[in-house]
Amino acid sequence: MLRFLWDSISLQMLFVFLFVFLLVYDYMKRRKPKDFPPRPFSFPFVGNLQFMFSKDPVTTTQKFIKKHGDIFSTQVGSMSFVIVNGLQLIKEVLVTQGENFLDRPLFALNTELFNKFGLISSNGHLWKQQRRFTLSTLRNFGLGKRSLEERIQEECRFLTDAFRDEQGNPFNPHLKINNAVSNIICSITFGNRFEYHDEDLQNLLRLLDETTILQGKIMSQLYTFFPSVIKYFPGSHRTVLKYNNLIKRFVFEKISKHKEDLNPSESRDFIDSYLQEMAKPDGSEFCEDNLVACTLDLFFAGTETTSTTIRWALLFMAIYPEIQARVQAEIDAVIGQSRQPALEDRNNMPYTNAVIHEVQRKGNIVPFGALRQTVKDTVLAGFRVPKGTVMMANLSSVMFDEKEWETPHSFNPGHFLKDGQFWKREAFMPFSIGKRACLGEQLARAELFLFFTALLQKFTFQAPPDTVLDFKFTMGITLAPRPYKICAVPR
Repeated sequence: MLRFLWDSISLQMLFVFLFVFLLVYDYMKRRKPKDFPPRPFSFPFVGNLQFMFSKDPVTTTQKFIKKHGDIFSTQVGSMSFVIVNGLQLIKEVLVTQGENFLDRPLFALNTELFNKFGLISSNGHLWKQQRRFTLSTLRNFGLGKRSLEERIQEECRFLTDAFRDEQGNPFNPHLKINNAVSNIICSITFGNRFEYHDEDLQNLLRLLDETTILQGKIMSQLYTFFPSVIKYFPGSHRTVLKYNNLIKRFVFEKISKHKEDLNPSESRDFIDSYLQEMAKPDGSEFCEDNLVACTLDLFFAGTETTSTTIRWALLFMAIYPEIQARVQAEIDAVIGQSRQPALEDRNNMPYTNAVIHEVQRKGNIVPFGALRQTVKDTVLAGFRVPKGTVMMANLSSVMFDEKEWETPHSFNPGHFLKDGQFWKREAFMPFSIGKRACLGEQLARAELFLFFTALLQKFTFQAPPDTVLDFKFTMGITLAPRPYKICAVPR
């Protein structure tokens, strides 16, 4: 009887049956939990891929906010996301109920890169332990102290010399800025800075740069959500893993050299301090894999974000020469040309400080922050968010909120000025907020002020002849300006 039924079913009918079965299975699998935030239309099997294929995810998200409100969900593959928008909801997720949203989700690419180690991808006790140790060590090596300020000032001199060598001709400032910014974190982690022509540093920065861009490519995104399928295909995800192994090799070599001449009673840098911690009887969680991951986190975060912000800053200054002239007038009045800028000058330079903050707001280099994951079932804005749900705090929704900013879509330093004095705004959160906010915020703020003022003290930035600069961007790990050439005209 069964044989007769089987023989009577056509191949076409069998495919129809299988397709319907898979549709029902997919529907049941992706069905929203009770009282879950609303979700835009999603395609069977793949979900809301429009986010992934969007060239401008910030604008795409804004359209969903208008339709669904400040909290909604999306589905990509089998993974659910909840996206929160607006100052109050983001504060609720990152601060008020921050303990409930403290974890990082484990995606395939990040897991292969860092294996749950380090400062960014780790969770629970391990994350708290590594963050506490790293902050303490950074303070030991000058964070918030004059000694680190002097390192940055020294690097400012090297960078202005490198810009001066261009003799006012058009050049792409990207690599020079990367060199300078990375040297600050290199001096803390590896114990030394690198000359700008150093071949090892050039290779490392090139790999860092390409990895940053490649992680925003379609195949890398697809690998995050469909790893069991995409792993068999060539693409950017494989190149990211290849480059990461080369970067890891560089770090391993540095660690090996540190081991050879380590002095247990003296610590020269972060790697020395970590190796000493590993040698302690209770230092079991301080292992070499964690050291590599923490070092890479410091290097990536300490280079890419600040370097990208400075590139945006020079672009804004060249496009808005009247703002640049006003910054230079304040530099001349407060600092002059005979000495280098110092952090103590910042309080006397409200306009320059406002411009730097507006660069960060308008540049918007990490528009969605770093992803979070619910630690336990939580009620948020009347919706139920189950444990394990991936949370995205859309920082752009705050940085461009028409209720928070007078002219949110214009470059306007006046956003940070009140009665001629610098005005700190609650809606300014480029470093995120809460317990998992950027641990390098203090260092980044110092670097931005000192590099920016040092460059504008010595140069006026202009578009090359017959060139129109624009604000087109590339979306990778960060939202960065597309490569551009600029003229640094000595003052």
